[in-house]
Amino acid sequence: MPNKKVLIIDDDIDLVEAMRITLESSGLDVIDAQNGSQGIRRMQSDRPDLIILDVMMETQDEGFHTAYEIRSMEEYKDIPIIMLTAITMETGFSFDRDRDGDFLPVNEFLEKPISPQILIEKVKVHLGL
Repeated sequence: MPNKKVLIIDDDIDLVEAMRITLESSGLDVIDAQNGSQGIRRMQSDRPDLIILDVMMETQDEGFHTAYEIRSMEEYKDIPIIMLTAITMETGFSFDRDRDGDFLPVNEFLEKPISPQILIEKVKVHLGL
């Protein structure tokens, strides 16, 4: 059985590499993109099993637009999305899946920085492992 594939869409290359090491050490394959449009293309070409998505990339809310775009695409709308961001620290806005889930099209909303153990745990839950 092939490894599960995780797509990380984040413009912080150092963070992407740290997550790659963590996820690959748990037997997952990792691909990445540095912005939403690249991420959409990688999703279409590589068909990941899960997406980890930042919010603030080229714009303050790019990740939200990317998540909505993914959810609007019939073929990809069921891919779990973990939104991993420092938006609360950067802007003071906070999000809660239970409170904001109707307009936040993601499966989980996590704050940066995140410990490797919690990252692995959350990814495995959403991959059904």
